[in-house]
Amino acid sequence: MKVTKLVSTCDIKDCPTIYATDRDTLLVQGETPTDHGLEIPAHETLVEIPMQLVFDLIRKGLRDA
Repeated sequence: MKVTKLVSTCDIKDCPTIYATDRDTLLVQGETPTDHGLEIPAHETLVEIPMQLVFDLIRKGLRDA
């Protein structure tokens, strides 16, 4: 899988980040919340990212990345 960084909150490795893949999907890096109270299947997970990261992606333009 080829992964391309689209937007991030910083330039180091451990910050919330959104990536595009060559499979026409997105990968999201963020904190793993534990206090959500949701029932998530074992093969899935949740990550929490700042809303500003999504706004930055929209402003940048997903296809312009």
